[in-house]
Amino acid sequence: MNSDLSVIRERGFDALVKELGVTGMAIFIRLFKNGSGDYTEEREATQKDVSIDDIVASIQKRWNQ
Repeated sequence: MNSDLSVIRERGFDALVKELGVTGMAIFIRLFKNGSGDYTEEREATQKDVSIDDIVASIQKRWNQ
């Protein structure tokens, strides 16, 4: 798996350099930062009172807009 990830990483850098140039690629990479905290825990806390019916209603509302 690690070799697969290194191939993906190398191809990703190659694609960025091709599209953005070396400087553009460096700027693009600097835009990303490692997150912090526990996404799953935060998501559960913020969504604990949301029901399936609420989700369906929200989707239907977006479809009708």
